[in-house]
Amino acid sequence: MIFLFLLPLYLAAVIYMLVRFFHWLKHCNHRFNWKRFKIPFTVVYISVSLSPLLAFFLPKSAFAVIVRRISTYWMGVLMYSAIAVGIFEILRIIAKHTKLKNTKLFSRGGTVTIGSVVTACAVLVCVYGGINARNIRVTDYSVSVNKKCEGLDELNVVLIADLHLGYSIGVRQVEKMVDKINEQKPDIVIVAGDIFDNSYDSLDDPQGIKNEFRRIESKYGVYGTMGNHDIEEKILMGFTFSWGESPALSEQMKDFVSDCGIKILYDESVLIDNKFYLVGRRDRDKPGTEDGSRAEIGELTKDIDKSKPVFVIAHEPDELQETADAGADIDFSGHTHDGQLFPLTVIVRAIWENPCGVLGKDDMTSVVTSGVGVYGPFMRVGTKAEICNIKVTFNG
Repeated sequence: MIFLFLLPLYLAAVIYMLVRFFHWLKHCNHRFNWKRFKIPFTVVYISVSLSPLLAFFLPKSAFAVIVRRISTYWMGVLMYSAIAVGIFEILRIIAKHTKLKNTKLFSRGGTVTIGSVVTACAVLVCVYGGINARNIRVTDYSVSVNKKCEGLDELNVVLIADLHLGYSIGVRQVEKMVDKINEQKPDIVIVAGDIFDNSYDSLDDPQGIKNEFRRIESKYGVYGTMGNHDIEEKILMGFTFSWGESPALSEQMKDFVSDCGIKILYDESVLIDNKFYLVGRRDRDKPGTEDGSRAEIGELTKDIDKSKPVFVIAHEPDELQETADAGADIDFSGHTHDGQLFPLTVIVRAIWENPCGVLGKDDMTSVVTSGVGVYGPFMRVGTKAEICNIKVTFNG
């Protein structure tokens, strides 16, 4: 429903950006004001602008996948173009009330110069964002647990999350990720949800992705939980239309993850090699159960031996105090993307107690990764795509 209110604003922004673009072009060269240029350009521009809507209504096909991929780039381009234009419009209005109003700033040459600067800024940010999103980095953390772990002084954990496999992230990015994981020589790999991007059919090479995941070298294996996007659900410009429903987990997705060698924990715990516990929680927003419920964290830990280290995997870094009170030593999460795109980074860091990184909570440590993939625009600005290499030291 929110989307219906935002749609007029989106269309207004699209039209305004087109008007301002033509205003700049006609000052650059009068030929850009000719109909034989403006009409085909407008047709292409409107088609790209409507690509998010078109992708939503098109039946599943190769063409629909292409349109959806175009729309993911377009949303980022529109966002940063609008920000750049907005900043310079504000500065122009301020300048009109100063002595600058009678300068060349408001001449034809000034319009050309300012428009060129605005365009260059938007292009540079978008290009940087696209390149940055593909560059997977390794973030190292050290965490101490005040317990003994039988036969272990240290545990090397690699945390990944938010792959969003589908329209933007495919087998090549997974290959790069697996190479990074294996370089860390992990004892265990944890996948904290959002493996998919709300669609199985959008995977570019399902078998190839499975083969890449099977290359992961880990002493204790790969464990994880599902996130709010690990369900088949129609998405329109980031909004879902389930209206309070709790879509069931896709059996196709579950089978695919299993074939990848990832052991998913659905509100359950497992004792690894009689040394430490992994507790996997269902997602808070989309648990994949018929009634939309998930178990309380206290229920999942009440019958386990808390003298052993207890590691919780929860897609969203919520209920940190409750998780600490339930006896967890480390809570592994993702979901936030650390905001992914500035200035959304500011909002995310204001919402979440731990938006990204390491945070102590009583005797528990919360570790949140910004994720490997992207949601929506295939860009990262002010954040990074990462895997986390966590050295856990036992000091019992």
